[in-house]
Amino acid sequence: MAKRSDQRGDKRLAEQRERQQLYRKRIKSERRPSRDDIARVLLHVVITRSAARDKLDELEKFGDLIVDRLVEQGFDKRVSYDAFDQLVDKYVKQGWEFRKKTHIGRDVPKDADNQE
Repeated sequence: MAKRSDQRGDKRLAEQRERQQLYRKRIKSERRPSRDDIARVLLHVVITRSAARDKLDELEKFGDLIVDRLVEQGFDKRVSYDAFDQLVDKYVKQGWEFRKKTHIGRDVPKDADNQE
């Protein structure tokens, strides 16, 4: 009896792996940004614009909000503040920009302006 459930589990995992590979391939071909891609860009924009507009008090409040959410998820508060401060330093003081994702490719799709 245990062998049957193991075989079903193995089959289910193989099917899941195949679905995930197809999903990743489709996402790559569509050049669709992930949630993490969007979150990284959003954080970069918020930090750099706040600093450029000399709104460091707003940036500090934003950092507090982020750290509070990270702590709710189980992260260490002090280490989270340190990580956030390091990002602010990279983005603002060091002028750090994103590296291009070379695996996406360089060519912009012909209908990129028409996509929504």
